[in-house]
Amino acid sequence: MNLIEIGHVVGARRAELGLTQTQLAHLSGLSRQTLVGLENGTLSDLGVNRVGQVMAVLGLESATPDIQARSKKRGLWMAAKTASVSYAHELAPEVLEQVLASGDVPPSFAPHLTHLLDEAPVPTIVMAVEEVAAHAHLPPRQVWRNVAKLAEALSVHRRALWA
Repeated sequence: MNLIEIGHVVGARRAELGLTQTQLAHLSGLSRQTLVGLENGTLSDLGVNRVGQVMAVLGLESATPDIQARSKKRGLWMAAKTASVSYAHELAPEVLEQVLASGDVPPSFAPHLTHLLDEAPVPTIVMAVEEVAAHAHLPPRQVWRNVAKLAEALSVHRRALWA
């Protein structure tokens, strides 16, 4: 697969996930201009590590970018486990789904969400957002707004990442 084809897959997947170019650039550590060039097919070169970063954020981790491998992962479950790693009371995936769908966190799970948004790998959050949007029949963009709202309300260190 060449860079132009990868760019088309990246653009389609980004839109499917409800992310803006600015958001995806920020989440993957690229400049917006680089991402625009990738998606438009005008970028002449981009290192494999940088391509890998954006692909990993989008859940396109196989050699041939597709979402078949992604559909087999349980992002919401992985995110809930990540959020619960340091706490006696476990955050259930169903509770995390409700929190991300509504943007409201029960006070008893505020530390879990803070840990999740500060420490979890970005691809894990992306998978959780995608699953929540599908289960709750919400546009992914709305779930991303809820993530940003939660990050701000909880004053997480990485809140600028989720803005």
